[in-house]
Amino acid sequence: MPIFQYEAMDATGQEIKDVIEAPSQDEAQATIRQMGYFVTKIAVKKSRGKGPEQKSTAKKKGKSFALGRVGSKQLTTFTRQLSILQDAGLPILRSLKILEGQQKPGQLKNCLIDVIDEIEGGATLSEAMSKTPKAFDRLYVNMIKAGEAGGALEVILQRLAEFQERSQALKRKVKGALVYPITVVAFAVGILVFIMLKIVPAFTKIFADFGTELPAMTQMLIAISKWVGSYWWSLPLGPIGLWLFLKLVRKFNAGRMGWDQFALKVPIFGQLIEKNIIARTMRTLGTLVSSGVPILEAIHIAKETSGNAVFENLYQRVYESVREGESIATPMRENAKLKLHPVALFFWFFWPPIIGVAIYLNKLRGRVLDDMVVNMIDVGEETGELDKMLYKIADNYDEEVAVLTESLMSLMEPLLIICLGGMVGFIVIALFLPLIALIQKLS
Repeated sequence: MPIFQYEAMDATGQEIKDVIEAPSQDEAQATIRQMGYFVTKIAVKKSRGKGPEQKSTAKKKGKSFALGRVGSKQLTTFTRQLSILQDAGLPILRSLKILEGQQKPGQLKNCLIDVIDEIEGGATLSEAMSKTPKAFDRLYVNMIKAGEAGGALEVILQRLAEFQERSQALKRKVKGALVYPITVVAFAVGILVFIMLKIVPAFTKIFADFGTELPAMTQMLIAISKWVGSYWWSLPLGPIGLWLFLKLVRKFNAGRMGWDQFALKVPIFGQLIEKNIIARTMRTLGTLVSSGVPILEAIHIAKETSGNAVFENLYQRVYESVREGESIATPMRENAKLKLHPVALFFWFFWPPIIGVAIYLNKLRGRVLDDMVVNMIDVGEETGELDKMLYKIADNYDEEVAVLTESLMSLMEPLLIICLGGMVGFIVIALFLPLIALIQKLS
């Protein structure tokens, strides 16, 4: 049976706040009126079971079927809107109801309905959000909790919105840089497959009718065409098989560590991945520290947001050292250097083996965190401005990611043109060499 929390006035005009247990809201109001009170506000506090009446109430509230988590872009927009409403002085419950009402049916609307129910039942905002992990992760909940404890929820929401907007901007830059090469390569593969399946076989029949001896380039092209014609179905299976293989490898701790180490040290793209992770984790750590979240909890959350086993191991070592009373900079400096890993070495053998192993051994001399990062954190701890130093590191690496992305785009375009030009040139030369030889014989 539900428990209702109500506010009422007695005959003298004195305000009364209490709870009452009743089968429905109408019966609860009738009971309160019989007690001689005038009801001004009533809401469900909690229920001891989920009966048919509660299920129908949930449906009336507008919850819809939805799968997966709330998208980061949608959550960023919600956070910014909530921070604006809080800055305007609206009560948190009213703000949430306004935002829930303007949401389209989906996962976020469902989560907001649950959050509103929890708050009306007496829970705090952070407690309510912690029960909806599909929308609000540990970082979000801990920052809200810190804001509630410090009485500065609107400030925390602004910081959280700025953090999410910066993260979104960085993601857009990286994704935008990948759209062009992926699109060009996809179209190029489609055109080349069409040439191999339709154009080259037609020329092969012409060459067979003339009965002339074909050059080596033409024979190679015909062999490739026959292979594509017989095994064209294996072309999409290659990338899918590679993706499944990597997913399987990453299921194991050793495999995940080896692949993530390999990804960080791949020429050019490894730098982009490394700088992106440093920017994200440092901004996360800085945002949590400035919001008043305990340092151990902040380091643990930063570890979870890294998404890379190498950095997770690094932050775990930092977490253990800080728990024992050490500073952050010292364990970062000691554990920033990579160690030889057999799985990572295995992936380097897919390159020309000697070149791949040489590159890997050379990369092991470097660190995943530059000395500049460690020194800035050290200075921040000494001066008591750790959050500001972490923000500066994140801003610096954001700029480096943007510059590196633009440089890759500038380099990618001519490389793609050269590669595609070389392939087309090979096909044209291979097809026309026999025709030129035939014309010379006829003349």
